[in-house]
Amino acid sequence: MNTKNFRLETGKATQFVAADAVKAFEPRVKAAQKALEEATCAGNDFLGWMHLASSTSPELLSSIKACAQTLRENCDTIVVAGIGGSYLGARAVIEALSNSFEWLTNKGENPVILFAGNNIGEDYLYELTEYLKGRRFGVINISKSGTTTETALAFRLLRKQCEEQRGLDMARKVIVAVTDAKKGAARTTADKEGYTSFIIPDNVGGRFSVLTPVGLLPIACAGFDIDALVKGAADMEQRCAPEVPFADNPAEQYAAVRNALYAAGKKIEIMVNFQPKLHFMNEWWKQLYGESEGKDGKGIFTASVDFTTDLHSMGQWIQEGERTIFETVISVENAKHELLFPHDDENLDGLNFLEGRRVDQVNKMAELGTQLAHVDGGVPNMRLVIERLDEYNLGQLIYFFERACGISGLLLEVNPFNQPGVEAYKKNMFALLGKPGYEKETEAIKARLA
Repeated sequence: MNTKNFRLETGKATQFVAADAVKAFEPRVKAAQKALEEATCAGNDFLGWMHLASSTSPELLSSIKACAQTLRENCDTIVVAGIGGSYLGARAVIEALSNSFEWLTNKGENPVILFAGNNIGEDYLYELTEYLKGRRFGVINISKSGTTTETALAFRLLRKQCEEQRGLDMARKVIVAVTDAKKGAARTTADKEGYTSFIIPDNVGGRFSVLTPVGLLPIACAGFDIDALVKGAADMEQRCAPEVPFADNPAEQYAAVRNALYAAGKKIEIMVNFQPKLHFMNEWWKQLYGESEGKDGKGIFTASVDFTTDLHSMGQWIQEGERTIFETVISVENAKHELLFPHDDENLDGLNFLEGRRVDQVNKMAELGTQLAHVDGGVPNMRLVIERLDEYNLGQLIYFFERACGISGLLLEVNPFNQPGVEAYKKNMFALLGKPGYEKETEAIKARLA
């Protein structure tokens, strides 16, 4: 197990709560861990993520890699259709590991990975279908039910275009379904058309599904090492296990500190990165915690910023706004590339004092300087340090956040694994659109609007 370079620093957060506030959570944290392990907690039918990494078979990984290879050989573009947890985890990993400009300069080594089915923007979908004209594209349709509006709409468009452009036989080869084992519209279509398919386990909710084929297949299609990703998660599973002492267990510490801060009036957690490649990791984290904890009138509000960029927009509010916030910073110790500051004879920008230094050194000092300024301004700060952006370290980060989320939700005394509030907008939307079966709701909402 190689998790020693993953660490959680809490000192600049715990100084904002009573001396024994975090320690006082230990009995409740251990009780939450016990409830998760023994499946006695609320939502216990959705705990399949807990030991997923350590139980993933080599056979499943091999079949995912074989399917990815087929898509890579037959496609220059792959569209991943999914929403929420059905796409955010995969996108987070792919964006973190990819060359930021490869999609502009693609030389055919890897297919372009695009995402659809996560919005209902007509212009977005039109522009996507226009871009795909003349492309050798394939589709990964990720939906347990096959009836989620955003994803089903995108898949209907993509399937039709793929069949027309590439022919029915090739379309059936390059359209892959990741869906329920037995039921649902997506499963019915996959079986009828003979698509290669992978199963979303019944006991794994969407936001916890990145280490299932939901995330692993797109990540493998992008050319990344899913074995290392799963290994990182499996190693972190051991480090966050219930038998690990409270003081040494990063998931337990994170859950306890953020709940101690919440009890002290810090209602908003801002996830911070100083690495633009981590933008979508922040987005995945926001969904994981926001959808897990925000219910029953409770929950820490999840927000995120990309520093140093957002220091020039949100920095003022964070420094001097209402003191209801705390920050968690994901810090990457080692950059992948080396770039040195050059000399300039005129030195009009006054930056010659940085000559010969690495850009990453400047970034690290910006990170430290920001942390000190925000703590001085009354903002508690935690810091999560990972060694580098690679598959193994991202696997660790993903499992750490998942485990801590389960614990934290139980500390709040909510069901961390359901999302009843998500259905409210759908009912109104279907009523407004006149969906069959919603006649009473349509009549009621029209009366309300009138």
